[in-house]
Amino acid sequence: MASLDKSENDKSQLVRLFVQAFIQVYLVCLNTYFISRGNIIGIAIASYLISYVWTMNVKKISTSNTFERNVYALGASTGGVLGYLTGQIIF
Repeated sequence: MASLDKSENDKSQLVRLFVQAFIQVYLVCLNTYFISRGNIIGIAIASYLISYVWTMNVKKISTSNTFERNVYALGASTGGVLGYLTGQIIF
């Protein structure tokens, strides 16, 4: 039972890494659109959120193993693609 709990905890940690990387890069992509369009409110909000998410990511990823770094990178690449697609739809 204890090993099952540990396994579930490990999975939730990986999901959290993926989601945090996704959010950060997604916001960077949107911010690029805001900057290119001169949307000051969008720039301010996205920049704040990027920095806030980054503060949560930096310690976790710096102490991670190779597999966790790959999960993080996959989240980041997914966030980049979806951020781009969202920008195409919005603008």
